[in-house]
Amino acid sequence: MPKTILIGAPIDSGQKRPGCLMGPAAYRVAGLAREIASEGHGVEDWGDVTLPPLQEVACPNPSVHSLAETLGWTKILMNRVDDALSEGGFPIIMGGDHSLALGSVAGAAAFAERQDRPLFLLWLDAHSDFHTPMTTTTGNLHGTPLAYIAGRDGFDAFPPFPVPVPAARICMFGIRSVDPAEKAAMLQHDIQVNDMRVIDEHGIVAPLRAFLTKCRSEDGMLHVSLDVDFLDPSIAPAVGTTVPGGTTFREAHLVMELLHESGLVTSLDLVELNPFLDDRGMTARLMVDLVGSLMGKKVFDRPTRSK
Repeated sequence: MPKTILIGAPIDSGQKRPGCLMGPAAYRVAGLAREIASEGHGVEDWGDVTLPPLQEVACPNPSVHSLAETLGWTKILMNRVDDALSEGGFPIIMGGDHSLALGSVAGAAAFAERQDRPLFLLWLDAHSDFHTPMTTTTGNLHGTPLAYIAGRDGFDAFPPFPVPVPAARICMFGIRSVDPAEKAAMLQHDIQVNDMRVIDEHGIVAPLRAFLTKCRSEDGMLHVSLDVDFLDPSIAPAVGTTVPGGTTFREAHLVMELLHESGLVTSLDLVELNPFLDDRGMTARLMVDLVGSLMGKKVFDRPTRSK
């Protein structure tokens, strides 16, 4: 695996519950760089991105808030992720709320286009995030990145997405909270949705391997966007959008181990960690542990903790 490049994205503007801006610091304190290095990988920390001067921008939907800030973060992250990939690195974007994926995936898509390779997207999340700025009723733009990535209308204020990712190259995994408007739009786009019902019936391995096989057969680059609420809140409480019935410790590590074995992942988001809501850092440590599995650590390699 190429050198890992850590990019902090202290973003709170995509939703209304403060705290996600502390995420990058929490990942550093929890030892993310140390965990990556312990698996034999080079790692650089490029620090946190900072918000550029804001431009005046308006949205016809009056419920949308913090549009100028979100647009600024999108542009700076798009460039930073593109830069990291262009240097041959493996960028990990430490968030920050999920609106950061507006920029991180756009950066990966711009790089993939120049490489003449298709970009695939694995969305590990309780939510589909398939609203547009025109359809959201909460006004929270962390619920819009997948719609932007898939090429839905309504993002006139944003830079045109480099190459919208076709539905066949998007896999939603762990979904369990979708409102009717999002569901209708997702059906029109025919995006593969592996909700918790699918996982309960078929397990983690079969649907994930099928998606990875497709990515490999097309020589695809794979961006993974991991939301804390992909995990069950009993093991990962530090998120403002808890949804019961998430993946277990074992299921989440299995996903990461399968991703490592595939060798396909080229960039990663870690999103929606709100340290203010955590219990003595348990969620941050678990997310770091999951990155360890993505980097090659096996569950049977983990030392037994004293009781």
